[in-house]
Amino acid sequence: MLKKMSISKIIKWLILIAGGITMVFPFYWMVITSIKIQSEVMKIPPVFIPTEVTFERYWRVLTELNFARFFFNSIYIATAVTLAVLFTSSILGYVFTKFKFRGRDIIFMGLLSTMMIPAAVTMIPLYLLLGKVGLVNSHLAIILPGLFSVFGIFLMRQTMQSIPDEFIEAGRIDGASEFTIFFKLILPQAKATLSALAIFTFMVQWNNFLWPLIVLTSEKQYTLPLGLRMFQGQYWTDMGLVMTGATISVIPIIIVFLFMQRTFVKGITMTGLKG
Repeated sequence: MLKKMSISKIIKWLILIAGGITMVFPFYWMVITSIKIQSEVMKIPPVFIPTEVTFERYWRVLTELNFARFFFNSIYIATAVTLAVLFTSSILGYVFTKFKFRGRDIIFMGLLSTMMIPAAVTMIPLYLLLGKVGLVNSHLAIILPGLFSVFGIFLMRQTMQSIPDEFIEAGRIDGASEFTIFFKLILPQAKATLSALAIFTFMVQWNNFLWPLIVLTSEKQYTLPLGLRMFQGQYWTDMGLVMTGATISVIPIIIVFLFMQRTFVKGITMTGLKG
């Protein structure tokens, strides 16, 4: 029995190790390609450990190719949209859960039904609308459509349903305003969901390519995914520069995940509320 158990554990560990290598290797390859010398970037057979390390591409990307501007544009757009989504999703989830008014469920079901509409269907009407108000080729054309997230509202509503109404009643008895109850009593109970929503929203906005490609026309307005596209030529692509830009571009996502993961994991492992 012990022998069978040990063999099964070995097999599980081998599967986990193989899966870990499979997921980590593309990231490793991206980083080492960014620091290889040019002759080793596309060499056959591939060079897994560079014989010489160079950081020249990082200097070129940050100084010569306007990459810092693209990086800043993506940072502030993704941050602005993420903060807006956290606020709108949490407050609307709270309203749809803890307040009773006529047509509440119908309105909520109407919002959910919009999730079945492919994003590509709304791009042309949205572009025409933004063109009418003169927002094409501006970052507001990306930020404004992302202020509300139906998925975020649904996620926060599900979380708010697990929060007892006694919290709200106790706050009202103590004379707290509705905003005080929301910010001081409700939001602390939803930290895990807010962390998860922040990670999802930031990643979506950070990697957003198609919509910025449609609404942005000037290079100074480009976001990071559009800037990375500039490294690809019609007949030849400098893979070293592409990998360098990609390496820099994943840094904010890693920072956001590391910053949010403790609250995120804690919320997943906990069940119920502390007494």
